[in-house]
Amino acid sequence: MFYSRYNKLGNEFAVPSSPNVFEKSEVLLINEQLNEDSGLKWQSSEVLNYLSGQTALPESESVSLAYSGHQFGHFNPLLGDGRAHLIGSFTGKAGAEYDIQLKGSGATSFSRGGDGLCALGPAVREFIMSQAMHSLGVPTTHCLAVLSTGQTVYRQGHVPGAVVARVARSHVRVGSFQLLALRQDPESMSELLELCINDSFEDITSQGEERVFAFFSRVCQAQCALMLKWLQVGFIHGVMNTDNTLVNGETIDYGPCAMMEGFSFSRVFSSIDSQGRYAFGQQPNMASWNCARLAESLLLLCDDQENAIERFSKSLAEFSETFNQGYRRLWQDKLGILDWNDEDQSLINELLELMTTHQLDYTNTFAGLTAHTMNMLQEQYPLSEELDAWLSQWTARTEQYSEDAMIERMNKVNPALIPRNELVEEIIGDFYRNGASEQLGDWLLALKSPYEYRSYPKKWVTPQSGTTQYQTFCGT
Repeated sequence: MFYSRYNKLGNEFAVPSSPNVFEKSEVLLINEQLNEDSGLKWQSSEVLNYLSGQTALPESESVSLAYSGHQFGHFNPLLGDGRAHLIGSFTGKAGAEYDIQLKGSGATSFSRGGDGLCALGPAVREFIMSQAMHSLGVPTTHCLAVLSTGQTVYRQGHVPGAVVARVARSHVRVGSFQLLALRQDPESMSELLELCINDSFEDITSQGEERVFAFFSRVCQAQCALMLKWLQVGFIHGVMNTDNTLVNGETIDYGPCAMMEGFSFSRVFSSIDSQGRYAFGQQPNMASWNCARLAESLLLLCDDQENAIERFSKSLAEFSETFNQGYRRLWQDKLGILDWNDEDQSLINELLELMTTHQLDYTNTFAGLTAHTMNMLQEQYPLSEELDAWLSQWTARTEQYSEDAMIERMNKVNPALIPRNELVEEIIGDFYRNGASEQLGDWLLALKSPYEYRSYPKKWVTPQSGTTQYQTFCGT
């Protein structure tokens, strides 16, 4: 049932490495739906034993993956899993391949002096955020479970340690290709290319260099689609380095992420992003930049370099064109505008300027417009009086449409509920104090249906985090 699918790339890419054994570990959180839907169907004893390192997965070898990466624009030739062990892969009941990775499971050859461990807080964050993002319709890796280790780690003080068990369709990053390009290893890169195509882009049928170009084009499309989903729901990743960019277009690494509340394209929450490189509105540009770094790596597989650069450049141009079309459609859908005319751009621009000037909550403003169109829940999602004049313009623009048609369009892209930053922090605090949180269960259940407009506890829908005070940190 289990196997090692990266070992064919050699021990320098998939480095044999065993996770720590945590004999006093306990399962704190488990995603039962993922356990069932993925086809694992583990019993509680199996979850504990496999994910605490006490029992190795049968027929597989634990490894830590090597990769390079541009971190905030600066190239690091060798990064790799410094606190993670990929303990095995399996084929799910739908025929898709998945990896099981442990984070916080101990030091590896890539730890660079770190302890390889994880604090409980970041583990809880990934459990909440990955489930919420999936329900919001955002492609993402998944957190299967969070285990306590029975040990403490030192992170600005001693805190409980934890292991995150991640299930992902792939752990191949842009940085994975960068590493093989740096090593001038076309054979391994060809193997990696085929692995990625078979995993995520199996409808690619072209051969030779055309297969390389088709793969790159599909990666660009996947990244473009992901960025539009992030913008739709107000997600700020915080650390879009090439080593955190999966080529299949799924979100990975929920360390310094946050949800935008007070609207601004320049919004940054990550404590290490002092220049705003990965600000909310910069994310599409950074995704395109990361794709360009992948193109540079794939040149290793191309004989005609001049032609290859031209073909890759064309795909990057298509990224921009596709994004611009999707970006316009995004705001059109969020406002329930069923047909486009040139004047609509001014209407959108004016709204975004008002939201920026008055720091209006991103989710609740569009939820308020949706509720206004539904003629319900307007007390739960009140529209700011700063929008009164603009609201008259919007009403005049959309009065030609049926309410049902507008609601159908708006309801698909305007969530009623998101994982509010300070609620996540509160729940993390509960786990630090008590090893559990009474408020998580009901909220997490509600977050599974984020586009359902109904009455919610006020705390779940009230903007909480200050526009400048709230900061996030990497979970290392």
